[in-house]
Amino acid sequence: MDEQNRSAMDKIVTIPNILSLFRLVLVPIFCWTYLGLQDEKLTVILLAISGLSDIVDGFIARHFNMISDLGKVLDPLADKVTQAAMLLCLLIVYPALLPAFILLVVKELSDLITGGLVVKRTGQVLQAQWHGKLTTVLLYVTLMLHVIWPAIPAWGEIPSWLTVLLSALCCIMSALSMILYAVRNFRALRTYQNSQK
Repeated sequence: MDEQNRSAMDKIVTIPNILSLFRLVLVPIFCWTYLGLQDEKLTVILLAISGLSDIVDGFIARHFNMISDLGKVLDPLADKVTQAAMLLCLLIVYPALLPAFILLVVKELSDLITGGLVVKRTGQVLQAQWHGKLTTVLLYVTLMLHVIWPAIPAWGEIPSWLTVLLSALCCIMSALSMILYAVRNFRALRTYQNSQK
């Protein structure tokens, strides 16, 4: 393997990227523990491991110079697949979370389209920003509470004020983050186009 190929491989096989793949592997497992085994405690433990590995992933990437374009794609992908999968599982019991799920899907489709245009035109993969991270934290809090606290009113009952509040907060942050990412991405495209004139 020549030096150029080795350098490219080093940017792919990194600890942060392995941790992101690990989080993707956890997705079908916690879906099974929640829906199949109906083991809330084990599901919460798996979600906590997933969230912790996300924090470790980011720390290692930043502090040990292991940031890569693949990591910029894998890390948010693992987050969104985890959130969407667990929200889908929870919708069976807590239909009041449907707006949060819909906004999450719309936001990710918007980010995929506008972010994809940036990558295609400029070759750059832009990093996550504070509003995206705050949206992720809110979603994880919502997921964990609804998994570990089965006393929250479920299907066939009046939705809990907590479910409605958390769903509303997730919707607001998802919408805000979608708008801010779209603005950021279109600015990056405009800057690139102006630089090519």
